Amino acid sequence: MDLAVGAGGVLRAVTALGLSTATVAVILVLVGIILFALFFSLSLLRVSRQAGRQAEPAAKPVPVVSRRDFQRRALISSVLLFSAEFGFGTVGFLWPNLRGGFGSKIPAGSVSDIKSFIEGNKQPYYVGQGRFYVVEWSGTPGSGQANYPGLQVTAQGIMPLYQRCVHLGCRVPFCQQSQWFECPCHGSKYNDAGEYQLGPAPRGMDRFMLTIEGDQVIVDTSGVILGPPRGTNTINEPAQGPFCVAPG
Repeated sequence: MDLAVGAGGVLRAVTALGLSTATVAVILVLVGIILFALFFSLSLLRVSRQAGRQAEPAAKPVPVVSRRDFQRRALISSVLLFSAEFGFGTVGFLWPNLRGGFGSKIPAGSVSDIKSFIEGNKQPYYVGQGRFYVVEWSGTPGSGQANYPGLQVTAQGIMPLYQRCVHLGCRVPFCQQSQWFECPCHGSKYNDAGEYQLGPAPRGMDRFMLTIEGDQVIVDTSGVILGPPRGTNTINEPAQGPFCVAPG
């Protein structure tokens, strides 16, 4: 399935207007809350005016809330409370996008610095804010989910990999000894390109789209690109040493 999981592609028209998906969603939520508050405030005002017209001016009795008015006000309060909870919940859910964390476009650094780190340390470049590794890749593109250039997940010899194991979601560290990614939970193993090698994982590690602006690498974590199927091996690189985790 040559598809990206996420809404980034669907809302390119909104992005072209200079508004991010998160910004538009927050604006819609806030507008909805304001409209709810305005509508129910007007309803309360109307009820109060009707009660005032029905009261006898001379006697000025203590206002008595009828059962119908009580139920109406209770309903209004419940709806307002629900709207506020929904609005705050939506803003909370979208907050990583608003503050530039996971779920947004993450600046990972310059191409030259990333490659220098990888070659000097013999390990991937890790970006905790975006929950991904950046690896060097110069293999032979495959088809479908293994066509990395076509999926826009690689450029200038680098590629971002989502740190999450596709088996059950554990974080997958990199093993210096084997030069593979090895999941400590159930022993799934992936080569340096994040392609499945051993264990219960159903496919290779997922990845993210990236763009390079000047020399700066920008990784879009708002949409996950599914990893290649089992049997994919674009780099033909066996383990370079003993495993850090026993095979699952």
